[in-house]
Amino acid sequence: MLAKWFRSYSNLTIVTCFAMLLLPAWAGVQASDTPNTPAQTGPSGELHIGRLIFEHSPSYTWGPGRAWWRIDWPEAEHHFINGVKRYTSIDVATDSVHISLSDDSVFDYPWLFAQQVGRWQLGRTEIQTLGEYLRRGGFLIVDDFHGPRQWENFFTVIKQALPEYDVVNLPLSATLLQIHYEMKQVTQIPGRRHIAGFDSNREAIVEMPHTPSQWKGIYDDSGRLMVAINFNMDMGDAWEHADDPGYPTIMTSTAYRLGINYVIYAMTH
Repeated sequence: MLAKWFRSYSNLTIVTCFAMLLLPAWAGVQASDTPNTPAQTGPSGELHIGRLIFEHSPSYTWGPGRAWWRIDWPEAEHHFINGVKRYTSIDVATDSVHISLSDDSVFDYPWLFAQQVGRWQLGRTEIQTLGEYLRRGGFLIVDDFHGPRQWENFFTVIKQALPEYDVVNLPLSATLLQIHYEMKQVTQIPGRRHIAGFDSNREAIVEMPHTPSQWKGIYDDSGRLMVAINFNMDMGDAWEHADDPGYPTIMTSTAYRLGINYVIYAMTH
């Protein structure tokens, strides 16, 4: 059901992806207290990103100014979606829809983005729905969670949803990482708060609390990647800060390449 969404990506190049960094700042962007709930008419584009709503674990606080599930929104979606619009022929909705696993319309949105999953807490029915969603062809990207404690919390939930499948490390040769942009190495994309400054060569000084960064995933029986896992990295922050002179452009460029690879993979698998 995803393949019909894809039209063409031949016009994408490394140069044009880097040019996304030149997008003007989105004046007046504010994080609303009201989520974008699904419309009765369903997705409004060939690609309509779903951002997963979830409750946080009691061992964590509510979040730094916004709930953990909507960290980086709306700025991250604004920059990334405008890049997809400008450099592909995909008809993409203007913002993500915010949807929980207790809403059956989640099955209408087969590209699901979840941040801060090291803090998530899902109920039994939500976990069952997540497993069904992924087995039926849905694609989940999890991002911005770090360290052994958050890994254990994420892993406990995802294994309940998909007990028959293993989490594996993705080699650089994995289709997801080479489908359009050829990822040359595992790069630890940092959060904005982990940029300590720049050295004399204008190279960013990154102080991430947990290493190494890892690309992981979960495949189904036919070899389709159901879950793409960005561990110890923060792709969403790199999208969010695309117009921030204090954030390294090379990291934003890498995050855009990853995001577009994820879109292309989901639409062709």
